[in-house]
Amino acid sequence: MGMSVTISAADVTQDAESILKLQYLCYQREAEIYQDWSIEPLTQSLDALRAELTEGRAFVARLGDEVVASVRGRLDEDGTVRIAKLIVHPRMQRHGIGGRLLDAIERHYAEEPAPAAKRFQLFTGHRSEGNLRLYRSKGYAQVGTREVGPRLTLVTLEKAAA
Repeated sequence: MGMSVTISAADVTQDAESILKLQYLCYQREAEIYQDWSIEPLTQSLDALRAELTEGRAFVARLGDEVVASVRGRLDEDGTVRIAKLIVHPRMQRHGIGGRLLDAIERHYAEEPAPAAKRFQLFTGHRSEGNLRLYRSKGYAQVGTREVGPRLTLVTLEKAAA
């Protein structure tokens, strides 16, 4: 009998270490694609992660007690929800978990009483085809690019809040 994946708000105290370990695992592929192992998700400290989780909102997907995916978001003063570090364990990818997490964080900010979210924004690397495909399937459109190095251009995507 298989277990189902559940989505819930992350607990900074209980989940931070698991999220950091998962983040390190998930961003290995991105580092390989761009030949850059100094990217921020691979160098972030546990304290920095905890601060990031405290400043915004995070959700996790669990298979039993194991955190197998996570996403973070923060609402800016201009009404933009900045979604970051949507990660799914490699063995759990392509099962809809990333999409469910994206839906959960969008729903959270759309239902906030005030200030209301006006738009959702996120970014990914230009060669991260799976990420781009997911975001576009969820209604995100490219609004900009920014070259951050010889091998990496960040693609910014956005969609209006419902």
